Amino acid sequence: MPLAMPDGWDRVDSDDLSEVLGFAVRTFAPRLTLASSFGLEDVALIHALSECSDAPRIFALDTGRLPEETYDCAERITSRYGVRIDWYFPRTEAVEELERAKGLYSFRASVENRKECCGIRKVEPLGRALTDMDAWLTGQRREQSVTRLALNVLEPDGAHGGIWKFNPLANWTLDDVWSYVKKYDIPYNRLHDQGYPSIGCSPCTRAIQPGEDQRAGRWWWEEPEHKECGLHQRKESVQ
Repeated sequence: MPLAMPDGWDRVDSDDLSEVLGFAVRTFAPRLTLASSFGLEDVALIHALSECSDAPRIFALDTGRLPEETYDCAERITSRYGVRIDWYFPRTEAVEELERAKGLYSFRASVENRKECCGIRKVEPLGRALTDMDAWLTGQRREQSVTRLALNVLEPDGAHGGIWKFNPLANWTLDDVWSYVKKYDIPYNRLHDQGYPSIGCSPCTRAIQPGEDQRAGRWWWEEPEHKECGLHQRKESVQ
């Protein structure tokens, strides 16, 4: 059975970033958190959230394989906005067991192996980050890939107990995000200037070529319909 939307959502303009974030903060804070990988969308959301919340909650997943530029961006963001980033790490034992059994690059052998690695380095830590949360914010956009075409601005997250997931930039284009970042002079990951519209773990991310999908550089050896790591699973409908 479809889930009913939170009270008051029907009066929110889902195309207005400030309205969406304001509703999220009023309705769910302090049990509301923003997931940041310090990509272009996430730094835009950190700026916007800082405008409507005195104590925004933000977390990041350190997989152990992030590019240096991502850490640099995180430091510049915390310095600019004075926010605290709650970092979550994979379980050491799980990483050690995987690499001893399958080596350092097992994720390139098959989709199943890649999802196993993502499960250890990203999905499990995400579950811990969302413990005791009622809602979270992401930088997902429909334009990014074929796996996100049905994305809603607000949807239930069945993978994490049915808490609410806000995707405030779902309807935005990449040009929209760039315009916003430049308008407010927001610090961003320098890899974006080197042809990386989407940035994840260093071994799993490359620059894209002209005309390629915005997420073509993520797990580039796989077919487009497989290019999700398990962080974003859509299981339920809403009314």
